[in-house]
Amino acid sequence: MPAFEQLTRFLLVVALILGVCHLAGALCVRLRQPPVVGELAGALLLGPSLLGALAPGAHHALFTPALLTTIDLAGQLGLVVFMLLLGSELRTDLLDGDRRTVGLVVAGTITVPFAAGFGFAASVGEWFAPRGVPFAAYLVFFGLAISITAMPVLARILTDHRVEGSPTGTLALAVASIGDGLAWAILAVVLAAKGTGDPGTVVVRGLIAVVLLIVSFTLVRPALAAVLRRAGRRGTGERAIAAFLVTGAVAFAAATDAIGLHPVIGAFLFGVLLPRGQDVVTRAGSKLNDFAVVVLLPLFFASVGQKANFAAFGGREGWLLLGAGLAVAMLSKFAGTAGAATLAGKGRRQSLRLGALMNCRGITELVIANVGLQHGLITPLGYTVIVLIAVVTTAITGPLARLRAADEDLLPGVPPPVSSTRSAARAVPSRRT
Repeated sequence: MPAFEQLTRFLLVVALILGVCHLAGALCVRLRQPPVVGELAGALLLGPSLLGALAPGAHHALFTPALLTTIDLAGQLGLVVFMLLLGSELRTDLLDGDRRTVGLVVAGTITVPFAAGFGFAASVGEWFAPRGVPFAAYLVFFGLAISITAMPVLARILTDHRVEGSPTGTLALAVASIGDGLAWAILAVVLAAKGTGDPGTVVVRGLIAVVLLIVSFTLVRPALAAVLRRAGRRGTGERAIAAFLVTGAVAFAAATDAIGLHPVIGAFLFGVLLPRGQDVVTRAGSKLNDFAVVVLLPLFFASVGQKANFAAFGGREGWLLLGAGLAVAMLSKFAGTAGAATLAGKGRRQSLRLGALMNCRGITELVIANVGLQHGLITPLGYTVIVLIAVVTTAITGPLARLRAADEDLLPGVPPPVSSTRSAARAVPSRRT
């Protein structure tokens, strides 16, 4: 095919993806849902599950293997930017209010669904576990995917309901933020240990990762703080700062990919290293977020939609597996969070509301599912189940959040503790995850 025809096809498909995803996102906003739910649904509609089933000829003509590779690469760049922003939103300062409560809820919201997901994965390994992959790595990966919470989407939902500065909202954001950090650390360990039977290789990967962490926090972090502080004093433009941040995130992504981890791990780490509270970083991040939300992340969603295929369910058995997985994910997350909050001394209504809010999985679970599929930790059927769990649990979080809590829990006008997350939750929608 001539180069100009390839470019024409690529541009037409990108226009189709952006149009369908953003239209579906706008419809979801009218239904008081986060835009990410609609954008994910739109991406699934363009995949083999609907377009491929109703018009297979058109689907094959549009989404050729070469074009899918290009879209996937563009989507990976979107993930790098997203993980940069997500890492920069990791907030340990939210722990200052009540470390015991946050610690208990973090433990409950991660360990209970992780254990439930671990057990469920063991029982369905015949369908979800790829051959040739260490079964333990598959189990840990699936438990991790079930236990995640999407902090950016959660922040958008809380902001929409004007409770981001309330006791429940602040606690939910703190728990989700710390949980995200732990999840990516665990995933890094799984990826380092997976794919080789040589203990020496695992040790080498681990040592390289430790060296990277030491260098990052002892040298890179203070250097970043000094450079960005000087840039702020000199009035360096937001465009230059944004370019600097993307360059650093891409370099770290390449480094972690080179040592056998996934690029998103490096991008997240670079975001964690950025100094907090600097206006120049916040403004540059806002600019990056706008481009990622509008252009890059829909391409990632399209890549997800092309890999998820309802045909993988086969007959009734596959749909029963989906129903069981969804029940395990929702009930374990709800019970673990609400139970831990109750043990921490929170009231019944606040504990139940926290349990509902922490079920929001959003784009973060999609990222983890994508990493698992790329590294052979999950079958296409298991991948499709995780994708649909992410969509369904995110969709029901908004309606559950609209169930009004006690009056003292509604504090409109309190400044949100996570400023730029609101703009990410449009995908992040305003950011997502």
